[in-house]
Amino acid sequence: MLILVLNAGSSSLKYQLINVETAEVKASGLCERIGIDGVMKHEIAEHRKLEIDQPMPTHKEAIEFVLNILTHDDTKVIETIDEIKAIGHRIVHGGEYFKKSVLITPDVIRKIEELIPLAPLHNPAHLLGIRICKQLLPDKPNVAVFDTAFHQTMPEENYLYAVPHEDYLEHHLRKYGFHGTSHYYVSNEAIKMLNKRDTKVIVCHLGNGSSMCAVKDGKSIDTTMGLTPLEGLVMGTRSGDIDAGVIPYLMDRKGMSPDEIIDYLNKKSGILGVSGISSDLREVLKAAEDGDHRSKVCIEMMSNRIKKYLCSYIGLLGGVDAICFTAGIGENADVIREKACAGLEFLGIEIDKRKNKKRESGNREINKDDAPIKIYVIPTNEEYVIARDTYNLVKKD
Repeated sequence: MLILVLNAGSSSLKYQLINVETAEVKASGLCERIGIDGVMKHEIAEHRKLEIDQPMPTHKEAIEFVLNILTHDDTKVIETIDEIKAIGHRIVHGGEYFKKSVLITPDVIRKIEELIPLAPLHNPAHLLGIRICKQLLPDKPNVAVFDTAFHQTMPEENYLYAVPHEDYLEHHLRKYGFHGTSHYYVSNEAIKMLNKRDTKVIVCHLGNGSSMCAVKDGKSIDTTMGLTPLEGLVMGTRSGDIDAGVIPYLMDRKGMSPDEIIDYLNKKSGILGVSGISSDLREVLKAAEDGDHRSKVCIEMMSNRIKKYLCSYIGLLGGVDAICFTAGIGENADVIREKACAGLEFLGIEIDKRKNKKRESGNREINKDDAPIKIYVIPTNEEYVIARDTYNLVKKD
């Protein structure tokens, strides 16, 4: 069965066409600058890449162009749109409503709308993608797969904030967590590799946005992101954990408004803010090699924050069987993996430097052969999880 996976952003649209039975990605791509001028980066079966300038005034034109490029001329990978059996949508915030993926109904749309205050940049764009698909492909079922769903198994003591309880009851103030689809996929891959029933796994999803998750017996029990994706690790442009008192202090000292504070912490901080060079870790690593002090400090800050949560989650889990690194930084930055694990040998975390530096595709083990705790690099595959959930729901329905 062919599933079209969509992730609609405010001015972008990511997509993949996946054969669920074979896990083959027939085509994938990204439409950017929607509403500005429009550019599509399109890849066919991982061997042919195209970049096309294409006016896309709205997401409707972007989705129409995706459907067109899949079925026409020399970019054709399917004969007709009828071969697409369903559409899976990545939805950032499902709140407490959604503990698993669901077929999209009017009631589901209403609940996603209700959650807009918790994800004002993401949920409106996702809803737009859903409505356009229903308009363009009215006979195709649509499925919502939520970033927050995997974390709905967190116990109350881990998802509540230490604030007056009425603010949780009235305003839904709590930790929700994100990257749930990735944490689910990677932790399940680790469980297969461990080949045991009772498991304690820590997943480090490290990219431009980063989070960690403590997974016990396949269920999330804690994660680093919170009410929003701002909490937790040092990220590309996000600060991660800070003293809440920083916010009124900056507002007073710099005359910043609430919107300016949010922009400051989300878009001007993190790797970019500390290094002063870039939000791209590759550039910061190069600058550190060349002797730049701030870049060196930035790398240490990132690694120490990961290490802090590793130790915290080992305590929370009562031990650990495997530590997994995934996403752009987690899969490719051997320096960060090495530094995050350094000094934790007393816990049984012993990275093999030779294995760690070796570049290989697929799942791999990078701990020393006799180390009691496994350290894995596992490429994430969120799109396949979305496609598989969509397939299962449509087939069941």
